[in-house]
Amino acid sequence: MSNHVNSTVPIYRGRFAPSPTGPLHFGSLVSALASYLDAKQQQGSWVIRIEDVDGTRCNARFAEQIIDTLSSYELHSDETIRVQSLHHHLYEQQLSVLKKQRIVFPCNCTRQSLAKYNGSHPNKCQSNIDKPHSWRLQTSPVIYEYKDSIQGHLVFSDDLKSNCPVLKRKDGFFSYQLAVVVDDHLQNISHLVRGADLIETTAQQLHLYHLFGWTAPSVCHIPLITNNHGDKISKQNHAKPIKNKHLPTLLRALHYLKIDLNSPTSITEALALAIEAWDPNKLQGIKNLPLEEQDLHFI
Repeated sequence: MSNHVNSTVPIYRGRFAPSPTGPLHFGSLVSALASYLDAKQQQGSWVIRIEDVDGTRCNARFAEQIIDTLSSYELHSDETIRVQSLHHHLYEQQLSVLKKQRIVFPCNCTRQSLAKYNGSHPNKCQSNIDKPHSWRLQTSPVIYEYKDSIQGHLVFSDDLKSNCPVLKRKDGFFSYQLAVVVDDHLQNISHLVRGADLIETTAQQLHLYHLFGWTAPSVCHIPLITNNHGDKISKQNHAKPIKNKHLPTLLRALHYLKIDLNSPTSITEALALAIEAWDPNKLQGIKNLPLEEQDLHFI
């Protein structure tokens, strides 16, 4: 069975959804700008969502810092900022839908017990539901494919066969995979512009859209900004926080989106020019962009 994503959506609604596990870093600013520019060039809406569904890693202080930094670069949400941790009941409702369909199952497995399967799940489990357990999605032979305007034609044939993603963890927190699909649907997000590191999660998300009977957004993936070891610039790799309201930082971020401006004098002017200059075709087929020597101070 093959499912094509319907990307014909009349109204453009984009979003940027950072996880507050640390302050905003350079790689995240690049991602935020890409989603913002794509939305504004098409006269669409752009919203910010705080993805703090993982209560063990996220911190409200970092959420405030991220929003302040985005605001200092004049990247303002067109609507009230949605905070995932306030909507656990909605994720529980959708998990219940999957339980009724009998396509999720309880699981007590540990990483150690799954080691013999190379970390994947065998799609069967002898779990005791009287003990703390997660809820996993059953695997599926469905093949998904879609046209990513930056990365090209993508086909996902194995992702759903080799993994049973966790939708709710043993500690009661919901997974990113479930929460992001529910939130994007409820917020009527029509277009996703995000980093190429999330390509590997796409098949599972498309499968959830299919199971819920929802239309998936159009998705494209911009290149990752990487360090001199080829690793993604990220909080996990101790990327440094960026300065607030710093025009040179904004211009360097735009440079990695193939937008080089001729000496704008303000952030307002730079964003206006960047909206006109934004062209995702210039990024086609690129998955990684190494940080240039002059920008190594960002890591």
